[in-house]
Amino acid sequence: MFYTYVLQSIKNGRWYTGYTNDLRKRFNQHNENKSRYTNKRGPYKLIYYEACLNEEDARSRELYLKTGMGKRYLKNRLKRFLSLTG
Repeated sequence: MFYTYVLQSIKNGRWYTGYTNDLRKRFNQHNENKSRYTNKRGPYKLIYYEACLNEEDARSRELYLKTGMGKRYLKNRLKRFLSLTG
């Protein structure tokens, strides 16, 4: 399985979207500052993920979720979560 995921920085509330084949390991890497793109913005909480059967689908989904339409989809999908944290 491959996973597309969204993390939220506890520090500044910003989101980071990525994909991986080992979600638990990748999440720990982000929180242990072992990721080049997120090492100064942690700690993080996992707020959303999707499972895909192959890497190409997960990568495509990641790219979509980074677009304007994808961000709107996430905000709508996480509406209840965002109202609790907002």
